[in-house]
Amino acid sequence: MGSPVHRVSMGDAWSQRVHPDMDSERCVQSFDVERLINILDGGAQNTMLRRKVESLIYSDPVSNLKDIYFMTRNERYGASLRRRLYVRGIARRFGWAEDGCEILYAFRALSGEMALNLHYVFMNALRSLGSEEQIAKWGPLCEDFQIITTYAQTELGHGTYLQGLETEATYDAATQEFVIHSPTKTAAKWWPGDLGWSATHALVLAQLICSGAKQGMHAFIVPIRSLQDHTPLPGITVGDIGPKMGMDNIDNGFLLLDHVRVPRENMLSRFAEVMPDGTYVRLGTERSNYLGMVVTRVKLLTQSILPALQKACVIAVRYSVIRRQSRLRPSDPEAKVLDYQTQQQKLLPQLAMSYAFHFTAVNLLEFFHNSYNAIKNRDFSLLPELHALSTGVKAFMSELCAEGAELCRRACGGHGYSQLSGLPILVTQVIASCTYEGENTVLYLQMARFLVKSYLQAQVSPSSTPQKSLPQSVAYLAIPNLVRCPAQKAADFLSPELYTTAWAHVATRLIKDSVHHLQTLKQSGADQHDAWNQTTVIHLQAAKAHCYYVTVKSFKEALEKLDSEPEIQQVLKRLCDLCSLHGILKNSGDFLHDGFLSGAQIDMVRKAYLDLLLLIRKDAVLLTDAFDFTDQRLNSALGCYDGNVYERLFQWAQESPTNTQENPAYEKYLRPLIQSSKL
Repeated sequence: MGSPVHRVSMGDAWSQRVHPDMDSERCVQSFDVERLINILDGGAQNTMLRRKVESLIYSDPVSNLKDIYFMTRNERYGASLRRRLYVRGIARRFGWAEDGCEILYAFRALSGEMALNLHYVFMNALRSLGSEEQIAKWGPLCEDFQIITTYAQTELGHGTYLQGLETEATYDAATQEFVIHSPTKTAAKWWPGDLGWSATHALVLAQLICSGAKQGMHAFIVPIRSLQDHTPLPGITVGDIGPKMGMDNIDNGFLLLDHVRVPRENMLSRFAEVMPDGTYVRLGTERSNYLGMVVTRVKLLTQSILPALQKACVIAVRYSVIRRQSRLRPSDPEAKVLDYQTQQQKLLPQLAMSYAFHFTAVNLLEFFHNSYNAIKNRDFSLLPELHALSTGVKAFMSELCAEGAELCRRACGGHGYSQLSGLPILVTQVIASCTYEGENTVLYLQMARFLVKSYLQAQVSPSSTPQKSLPQSVAYLAIPNLVRCPAQKAADFLSPELYTTAWAHVATRLIKDSVHHLQTLKQSGADQHDAWNQTTVIHLQAAKAHCYYVTVKSFKEALEKLDSEPEIQQVLKRLCDLCSLHGILKNSGDFLHDGFLSGAQIDMVRKAYLDLLLLIRKDAVLLTDAFDFTDQRLNSALGCYDGNVYERLFQWAQESPTNTQENPAYEKYLRPLIQSSKL
């Protein structure tokens, strides 16, 4: 059977062999790893193209990421810019399209260690919200880097609540200009990447005021730095926000605008326009101006959030077959830590979730592409569902990926605390995703509003074909609910149909419960807003259950397409089973609450779950190999393909600049301290 090709570094003898403990994990393959790689890539051609791009990227020392662990913040920023220029040079040499697969593969190869990523968020927003004339004007300037752009939405005092943004854009009909202004300190744009040191232009999200009335949030292209000497333009106060928890290669910045004027044509106008006399013309729905955010949010799932969990799983699983600790029996040698059930219980559900999220993201991307062009052409029928799905899945995936990556880090013991493991940087990256592009709690509640509306719609729809009138993702709300789970033994819980139905039942009950509490409060005299606020915890719970249902259903449907690949189907089904049962055990109270499951049935779930751990353990390394991360992309001393963990960790530590420099504190502090003790 095929297996992924990995280049092994040359030089040291240990780097030219595979550790025997790692080799033993791959000597018997129950499925074709290369074929699974192709499936995850969406086809063998994509795998071939991705590896070709990676080979090009890694052919130059500039792509070496190991040095980032020893760099200052300024050095990492400079190195990230250098990599961006390097990739740009390759892209121009080979004619890669700005929005093509090759650029995406290059970004992945460098694990996001490139500057000017918000430049592409700006471009996504321009293509989504700009008119054809605006795209024709600004697109080439962006593509050629004649300007460097960022996306300035979040403010010092407001983030996810866009209606609360304070930045104002007041139209002046006399000059046909917008006056962009930060009326308070809290109106300062705060956090946009590439704003601190890099950007020359920003897409500023501001409250439009024209003809004396507020028209809501709109996007404006605002020059902020001189194209001659990069100094701030008149009326612009801009800079870097300072040290952060991670992502030191990105210059997150602040921006204050003091009555800065931009031409009328600088307001992105696909869905709304201000006429020369100040008349406001809406060409879409109120939510259509959020399309740029939806685009960014969907792309984050596959480009940033999911890869963090996948990499963490690869590193932790590989390390767990090299690390030996204690004995299972007194007469045995020390055991691989992955042979302990407790280690399997930490890591294998995370591996299962990383596969489940892959298929969820594929489904969401497909729905997004089907909806995107229709929305751009002002058909907004799918926008509510797209908005709900993108917000809910982003919140759910980032929350569980953050928890999972941290679990993987802790599962690696003390070495997981070392930056050289590659895990701390993954954890801080994915933790950031829980708040940017929408704080998760707020996003869950946005989805919850959609679920409440859908449930109420299902109650009034004609009984003959109710599910046809509901959006596809919530069609289950109109299907008669199974009152009791029919499972009689543990093996029954290995039926995808059964556990998908179980998740549909729990999601439906929680949504129904949230609606009931909402209506009860309103009937008792609470106004709509107070009633909503007093039921948000229940709505949050319902939204998470719905997201789990969507995830399990996506995985189940992916399995059904693999009937011609029985070996791969079997190994993936075990992951689907584990993902689903893990969620049931974690949320067992929701399944026990109305008697859908009994205590005895929860015991059956646990037995099936623990049996799955043993089965998946045998394929764990192969399943991580199928993500096909090169050693360069993982950038981990613990997660290398060859398993030579300790040799690599020791070598990398020796390369720290502190080991070749004089101790800067010796003469000033240590020497006087030591000598004072002799007095």
